[in-house]
Amino acid sequence: MKLYVPVAFGLEAVVKRQLNKLGYPDCPAANGRIAVEGGWQDVARINMFIRSGERVLAEVGSFKACTFDELYGGFYSIPWEEYLDAHSLILMDGKCVKSTLGAIKACGSVAKKAIINRLIQKKRLKINSLDEHGARTIVGFSIYENQVSVTLDTSGDGLHKRGYRSLAYTAPLKETLVAALIDMTYYFPDKVFADPFCGSGTLPIETAIKALNIAPGKWRHFDYQNWKFVPGGVYSVAKEEAEDTENLSQHVEIYGLDINPEAVSIAKYHAKRAGVEDKITFKAADMRTFNSDASRGVMVCNPPYGERLESEDEVKALYKDLAIMYKSLPDWNLYVLSGYPSFERAFGRRADKVKKLYNANIECGYYSYLSTKPSK
Repeated sequence: MKLYVPVAFGLEAVVKRQLNKLGYPDCPAANGRIAVEGGWQDVARINMFIRSGERVLAEVGSFKACTFDELYGGFYSIPWEEYLDAHSLILMDGKCVKSTLGAIKACGSVAKKAIINRLIQKKRLKINSLDEHGARTIVGFSIYENQVSVTLDTSGDGLHKRGYRSLAYTAPLKETLVAALIDMTYYFPDKVFADPFCGSGTLPIETAIKALNIAPGKWRHFDYQNWKFVPGGVYSVAKEEAEDTENLSQHVEIYGLDINPEAVSIAKYHAKRAGVEDKITFKAADMRTFNSDASRGVMVCNPPYGERLESEDEVKALYKDLAIMYKSLPDWNLYVLSGYPSFERAFGRRADKVKKLYNANIECGYYSYLSTKPSK
């Protein structure tokens, strides 16, 4: 099959490297998705191990459609009776770019009608027997320049929903984005890691998960597990591989600070759910108090940039103090994700590298401040 891994803007190269590491060298990126070839065991592996992909889609058909009639015919030609039954909960999800069929909702209605009519004919069903009380199947269609790709969403819930983060806290970063932020640093398990604005703990936890080689999908369920046509045992094989490749004895030194004691309490709880509570030192403390004698440390943070502070002057003062604190760590690399447009001016220094990213639809810069080049 052709499999697609949708990725957030700016993270294509990161996810491609993650797929390469998993054993998929040929994975071109186009239209916000990375394509790989594979079977159902690969579906299980990628869902289990990918750290920054949004989900895993399995293509079941492709065709050209410029009209609703062509769209209906293309969907009807797909052997839906092999994937769905009378009880399947069918949800439609689509997007259209540079195509004549731009009404997504109408396209979804036409597509679902074709699917249902095909099921009724091929399985000889009555219309009232389609109760949609069974397994969820999200049918996706992507129309680009009138070429339609039809997929099944094997993940279900987005892959950022690892399963360990259950308590809400102000403006959390998605786990998939956090994993990418870490991958864009020079962090290795032999270096000290710190997040002085840890909030609910996602950055330190994802760092520990990576350092210990814990599969990010080990705590959750995937929609493909409920589908009868998927070969039995593919999830078990992937889960066994995940358990075999973990390195829980890896020594790490990871710190998470936050000025709010409630945030630290939530972070500790999430770390416990992720099984890494003994790998991270959390502390309720002001960022300005952080110090370390360690060399070659890595600091990654997502400080407030307007939404959680009362005034722009407070934002500027915070960033200035962050710069002062960082000066006490001459051999450390600092990486800051901020949506504040004048971050570098407030920080008082131009970054060595800036990458444009989005956090919850907010345009951000990912600012890298590097010490002398580290040896791997």
